[in-house]
Amino acid sequence: MRIDCQSHVFPAEYAEVLARNPVPPRAIPQDGGYVITYGDVQKFQLRQEVYSIQRKLRDMDASGIDVSILSMNMPGPEMLAPELRVEGAKVCNNFIAAAIQKHPDRFSGLACLPWQDTAAAVAEIDRASDELNLRGIILYSHIGGDPVDSPLFEPVYQHAEKRGMPIVLHPTVPTWGEHVKDHSMIPMAALMMDHSFAMLRLILGGVLERCPNLQVVQPHAGGVLPYLWGRITNQTEVMGRGMENISQFPGHYYKRVYLDMVSPSPLALRFAYDFAGPERLLFGSDHPWVKIDTFVELVKQMDIPEEDKARIFGLNAQKLFKIGQ
Repeated sequence: MRIDCQSHVFPAEYAEVLARNPVPPRAIPQDGGYVITYGDVQKFQLRQEVYSIQRKLRDMDASGIDVSILSMNMPGPEMLAPELRVEGAKVCNNFIAAAIQKHPDRFSGLACLPWQDTAAAVAEIDRASDELNLRGIILYSHIGGDPVDSPLFEPVYQHAEKRGMPIVLHPTVPTWGEHVKDHSMIPMAALMMDHSFAMLRLILGGVLERCPNLQVVQPHAGGVLPYLWGRITNQTEVMGRGMENISQFPGHYYKRVYLDMVSPSPLALRFAYDFAGPERLLFGSDHPWVKIDTFVELVKQMDIPEEDKARIFGLNAQKLFKIGQ
């Protein structure tokens, strides 16, 4: 079985909620679709036909993908004004749940949350798990500008751990995007750096220590963290820095984090394989931003045992997200 662990949707109903947001990010109707704008920092075009469920199914069929785990493209509802966050999360989760209900053998899904409203976020985890059949939670690299290791969100992590809902950490436009908005450097590099800082925060801030059974996925082959791990090890284990909130060295926590294989580079994918091992790698495509075939071929061409390719293509995801159970 082939499972695509990073496959995005953007329902028109959510774009309409985003259009009501009083400040960026906002959705602006244009040419039968929307422009998603972060003010003068970043914009991207949203065409509904690109994100349609029928197109996703056709692309999955053409690429031999059995199941896609659907998640919301950025920006998530935590970027909305307080009065819109719960509505935005429910609209997104209901859309994904409807797709799963219509195509139960083809889709699974991740819930998004109104993170800043702790009680509502916990309630939405329960609804997502008990009523909507969603199998995980998407967490963006900052939560409406707040760091992911803020004490405010501790009850949400604890409840996700209790309910057995994996957290998938996904990039979003960084709070410091203003400084790197030129030359398309935000999608080119800043997204990868920002979600790497967020992953470090989950480790160094002690979230993964306090929630020892919380499962976490870091997409895009770990961003820049695997390449910097020697320096992180030196700074913590030799220099003693950054250890204020944890009792073990960072590698103790990072070794339980899954990486997905969304990096269009054979060298990067081989490095992720050597760094994390085949038991902690997941296939993903970032569809519809990237053609699924691109990543299918990259994994197929890797010089690794066929049993490891099977783990990457689906076996690891089946176990992590309880697909087929």
